[in-house]
This record gives sequence, C-alpha cells and structure tokens, in this order.
Amino acid sequence: MDYISHNISTNLKRIRQARNLSLDVIAEQTGVSKSMLSQIERGSANPSIGVLAKITSGMRIEFEDLIRPPAYDTCIVHVKDTVPTKDVEGQYKVWTCFPFQDNHQIEIYRIEILPGNCYEAGSHGTHTREYITMLEGNLEIKVGGNAYQMGKGDVFRFESDQSHVYTNIGKETCVFMSFFADYS
Repeated sequence: MDYISHNISTNLKRIRQARNLSLDVIAEQTGVSKSMLSQIERGSANPSIGVLAKITSGMRIEFEDLIRPPAYDTCIVHVKDTVPTKDVEGQYKVWTCFPFQDNHQIEIYRIEILPGNCYEAGSHGTHTREYITMLEGNLEIKVGGNAYQMGKGDVFRFESDQSHVYTNIGKETCVFMSFFADYS
C-alpha cells in the first residue's frame, strides 16, 4: 500500500470512530457501499476520486482530511508491505518511508541497490542536507567531485544541493536509509 492509500485508510477509520459511527451509517450518508468502505479502511482498496468525493461530501469533511498524513504519537512503516516509489527492475528500489509532507523538514527513504548498479540523484535544493545510514553491503557515494565509501554500520552526511550518485560496489545488495533535512 502506498502512503496516500495508507493515509486515506487511517484517516477514514479515525474520523468514523471519532464520530462513533458504524460503517452502515457512513454507507448511508455517502452512497458508498459498506463493503467498499471496509476495504478502504483495511487498505485493500484503491478508491477512485469519485468515491473519495462521495465520502467527503457525505461525511462533510475536506478532501485534505482524508489524504493528509495522520497525526501519530508513533508510526511504524513495514517496508515489505509498501510499494516502492521508484523501482528500476534489476537495479534499485526506493521506498518513501516518511515524506516531507509529514513535517516539512525531514524526509526518510529506504534504498536498495543491486550489485554493480547505481542510482543517480539530482540536487535536493538549497539548504538540504542528506544523512546516510548503511544497513547492508558496500556503497560508494560520489558528491562534489569526491568519492566516499561506506560499509555496514557507517553513517555519512553531505550537502545535497548538488547531483550525487550512489553505487553498489559490493557483491551483495546494499541497503541504506537516507534522511533529508531541510534547514532553511
């Protein structure tokens, strides 16, 4: 499930429960079947814009109330249950774990690169800093005309206002977390 579907699923259930309403009542108010509403809340349906319009109109809520990231004291992302935001078969996969929209200051990705492959990234804009934490494998990062090598457990920081390239220099898939901080 992608993060927008997750947001819709979580927010619909939270709003319904906060109003102490059953799925039957919401189905009656919105014209969307109880079955479809249940699938949306479970995250097993990808509702169309038309269905979302019926829900927002019938429940008298704003569209943004459904799609914005839910407010959490805690949040766990099970990467294996999510769809990569970028997937170049046989080369690399990128998962957006926590997008900038959560707090407008930090964005977190999980990246996997297969052996012998690279992932080229452009500038992330002025006043952005990237932090890399290696989980598995060996990685080379080329930034600012220099190459830096990392292994499992290593942590690296650089200004990400310039193009950079991540290259798997090992014999196994390299896995790392990438944290972007906007310090403007």
